[in-house]
Amino acid sequence: MAVLDSFISFENLRELKRLCHWGPIIALGVIIICSIVAILDSILWYWPLDSPGGSLNFLTLVNWTVMILYNYFNAMFIGPGFVPLGWKPENPQDSMYLQYCKVCQSYKAPRSHHCRKCNRCVMKMDHHCPWINNCCGHRNHSSFTLFLLLAPLGCIHAAYIFIMTMYTQLYNRISFGWNSVKIDMSMSRRELSPVVPFGISAFAVSLFALGLALGTTIAVGMLFCIQMRVILRNKTSIESWIEEKAKDRIQYYQTGETFTFPYDLGSKWKNFRQVFTWSGSPVGDGIEWVLHEGCHRYSFTIEQLKQKADKRVRSVRYRAVEDYSGACCPVTKGIKTFFTTPCTEEPRMKLQKGELVLATRGLKNWMYGDKIIDSDAPEDSSRVRGWFPRRCVVKYISDTGSDQSDDEKKTR
Repeated sequence: MAVLDSFISFENLRELKRLCHWGPIIALGVIIICSIVAILDSILWYWPLDSPGGSLNFLTLVNWTVMILYNYFNAMFIGPGFVPLGWKPENPQDSMYLQYCKVCQSYKAPRSHHCRKCNRCVMKMDHHCPWINNCCGHRNHSSFTLFLLLAPLGCIHAAYIFIMTMYTQLYNRISFGWNSVKIDMSMSRRELSPVVPFGISAFAVSLFALGLALGTTIAVGMLFCIQMRVILRNKTSIESWIEEKAKDRIQYYQTGETFTFPYDLGSKWKNFRQVFTWSGSPVGDGIEWVLHEGCHRYSFTIEQLKQKADKRVRSVRYRAVEDYSGACCPVTKGIKTFFTTPCTEEPRMKLQKGELVLATRGLKNWMYGDKIIDSDAPEDSSRVRGWFPRRCVVKYISDTGSDQSDDEKKTR
């Protein structure tokens, strides 16, 4: 009913555009191919419907498909839940503990993050998933995780059907010829069955579907393990990363602080029940959260503000010395740059010679930062950001002959 209500509530079918993306097209293609080939292999060549076991196997395959698609479309169309535009805390004094989003014109509620793909602040954002063309967050975290569980289980069942079909039919065709009728290895009451011959094309299709099923089982199964690991700690992937940065910050500055993750309830079962409930709806409204004993309501957002300030201190200003077109894998910037392009959907940032960039993080051959349109403007005044090749920039030296770090020390 939740999926049906979501479909009915679409404004001019705007949300249906989510399907017109390479992620859902590939994901649904894999699901449909594996399901159809597994059903055909069963009823035609391996386990026909004229037996109780064959009927049960057929119903199980259909059930896998229905449950996988149900949770997939739930995760896609129900969505993660967004912080209301213009949201602010009830107590105006609490705003000092929160980050402000200029795009949404509102404060970021605890555990929320702004998604550049969705262009909204997402409640309890875990990540933006290209396979559902939507964010995984507060409202759809359970549906997304169930999809990650059911998809490998269904693929394992389908892979078993593919393997047994190819094995029995290949044995029969080698023994009696590719154009012979099927010899049923599982039915003792008959030897010959007038069914569709299992030819080379059918074998090739089953082999292709087997590869898809095994690949999906491994890849999606690993994602399920990652999701369950963070759910049992009542975290998200982003929050795990922020917690690691908190430890690094404390160790780097030797402040003597101790950081306790405020949303871990101390029990894996309690953490599990925050996401998975009998009603299907997660606990809470996405704004207020149950806290670990002794933790401040805004202890996590305060840590985020500290890390943001630390990032500004550690950021380094660079000047572009080469033009960069924004290509994902530029062929003119060196072999190492071409083959080490960041494996992320984060944008690449075009550069023109002479432009200034504030780099906030980087890899060996790539850097990430914000383009500074006006060198006198605040560091966060520009929203143009992304990855760019390290060889395209050099460290900026001001007119005074000092680098950025020296200038910052003087201003402080």
